[in-house]
Amino acid sequence: MRRRRLLQWLLLGGGLPTRSLLAAPPEFPVVVPRLLSFPCDHGAHPGFRTEWWYITGWLDAAGEALGFQITFFRSRTTHDPANPSRFAPHQLLFAHAALARPGEGRLRHDQRAARVVRGDPVASFSLDDTVLQLEGCSLQRTAADEYQARIDGDGLRCDLRFIPTRPLLLHGEGGFSRKGPQPAQASYYYSRPQLSVSGRVAMGNDWLPASGRAWLDHEWSSQVLDDAAAGWDWIGINLDDGGALMAFRIRARAGEAARWAAARLRTADGRERSFGKDEVRFEALATWRSPHTGTVYPTRLHILLGSGATALRYEIVPLMDDQELDARRSTGAVYWEGAVTLLADGQRKGRGYLELVGYHRPMKL
Repeated sequence: MRRRRLLQWLLLGGGLPTRSLLAAPPEFPVVVPRLLSFPCDHGAHPGFRTEWWYITGWLDAAGEALGFQITFFRSRTTHDPANPSRFAPHQLLFAHAALARPGEGRLRHDQRAARVVRGDPVASFSLDDTVLQLEGCSLQRTAADEYQARIDGDGLRCDLRFIPTRPLLLHGEGGFSRKGPQPAQASYYYSRPQLSVSGRVAMGNDWLPASGRAWLDHEWSSQVLDDAAAGWDWIGINLDDGGALMAFRIRARAGEAARWAAARLRTADGRERSFGKDEVRFEALATWRSPHTGTVYPTRLHILLGSGATALRYEIVPLMDDQELDARRSTGAVYWEGAVTLLADGQRKGRGYLELVGYHRPMKL
């Protein structure tokens, strides 16, 4: 707790002279089209302002369906890169983990935050591959191209293994994903859908074996949202037939109009199709008001991809309504992030996660 309070104090200036913090703010690189290179691009890209590794999925634990997410965020600050002080946090690392259990009615959630200091094992990341460590939370890709995640939190513990069963899914143009009308509003973005999950989760003092399917996103950027954007809606769905679907929209501050939108569909036979800004629509079917923050979220959605007679029409149904994640003790955000089922003509087509960001207050990213 003292470490988290110190971090918040430092982010707010913490009594340190403003000149020492902002004397020479860093220049963040711009995302431009390029070929992604692996395994190096599985690792961190500390020159860019924001980066995350995001695993979501469904588990079966002793016959009970659970949703889970494990996320590591890396953030480069605006502190003077030449400032050698350990109290000038040039890189911050955050970890979130949540478990959605309908019988409990709301998320179990744990969050961590720390400065990344050279030689300090508390918080670290690798430039060469996915290797992340933060105060009892870890995510690592192995030489066998598998992932291992461990979370040892307050009331939330898990030890999970993820094995890819399908190829990488590159979004946009070979991993260059536009997020707005300006050229700089873009990210490098790929997914690893259809991860086979095995391991265990803790319910109280008891460990239960768990298995299921998961989805991993890795994305990094220096600018995603423009000043007119409020936030985004996003889905990552493992289709029951082995395919995968990602779709998002960037919402405007003054209403529900989309500043940008895109989708990527991989069919069961491996064919891929992209949908552009004018081919992706999100429409609210039902909303839920959080009893914790008063925020209203469209937790049940209609999603339309394409147009005319060949358009794809889906419905999103949440595992449970209360999947609001309050991360004000770490990243400062409040958003809805939850397990959902994808329906078409009333029939289940897949399961995955829905993220609703910027409804509590506009997001800056």
